[in-house]
Amino acid sequence: MKVAIVGASGAVGQEFLRVLEERNFPLDELVLFGSPRSAGTSYTFRGKQIEVKLLQHNDDFKGVDIAFTSAGAGTSKEFAETITKYGAVMIDNSSAFRMEADVPLVVPEVNPTDALTRPRGIIANPNCTTIQMVVALKAIENLTHIKRVHVATYQAASGAGAAAMDELHEQYRQVLAGEPVTVEKFAYQLAYNLIPQIDVFTDNGYTKEEMKMFNETRKIMHSDVKVSATCVRVPALRSHSESIWIETERPVSVAEAREAFEKGEGLVLMDNPAEKEYPMPLFLAGKDPVYVGRIRKDLSDENGLTFWVVGDQIKKGAALNAVQIAEYLIKTK
Repeated sequence: MKVAIVGASGAVGQEFLRVLEERNFPLDELVLFGSPRSAGTSYTFRGKQIEVKLLQHNDDFKGVDIAFTSAGAGTSKEFAETITKYGAVMIDNSSAFRMEADVPLVVPEVNPTDALTRPRGIIANPNCTTIQMVVALKAIENLTHIKRVHVATYQAASGAGAAAMDELHEQYRQVLAGEPVTVEKFAYQLAYNLIPQIDVFTDNGYTKEEMKMFNETRKIMHSDVKVSATCVRVPALRSHSESIWIETERPVSVAEAREAFEKGEGLVLMDNPAEKEYPMPLFLAGKDPVYVGRIRKDLSDENGLTFWVVGDQIKKGAALNAVQIAEYLIKTK
């Protein structure tokens, strides 16, 4: 098994290295690729140094079985043919192919078998906010069809990459030191602030990030569910949080929902309000599962439930989900 990581120096690329090692992924050879800026850099994997090669249009992907790509949509589009032409399965973490009809969009806890039909040799990894939401929704969808979802996200700096995390650290230091605040990765200062915009606005007033949650959820769940999202950047460092309201075809009790979440694949129930136990991003960074708490009936809708989820955006929201797809492909060979 020969595996490649494209975009090895980025936050998600680095997470791929950690996840592959943590899970003892069955590979014999690992090849790393990057931009001219990162080519020549070395990273340690299983005690060995691996040098990042320059990503080029050549035969470097000959013999590669699985390529994890996380170098941006432009790079994915440009190099997809080069990466897949010798039979490599490209598991792409960008937005480039997610809504293409002939590219499966996969969350292994929800629709793993979609990964088996990939006419272009590409499998798309969904948006991070969509991934953690559908893992939770699947548990309820198994009980009764979900007709409608309203979701407000609280997205950490990590969603904008490693440099954004560094900028948030630096902004807090600058504010406390009374220095001018550096603003480069976000439209506004994020420290001590919230920014109710992630990605660009579309004609309907929703951002592209919000529309991803609408469109991707329907594709992954093979559902007519309607999703209305408000995505907000918050000054947390890592792990995204979401407040979710759902309307189901039949009423679901809190007890029934708790049991479904407790049994749900990839989920951990953390819901004990009496002891102030609920998911929080500060304490769940680096964890694999999606955590669910604050489960209540929606007071405005007898068929409604509301709950809170937290998941590590770089891990389950990106690298781990892609690696789980690869593990499923190996298992079903």
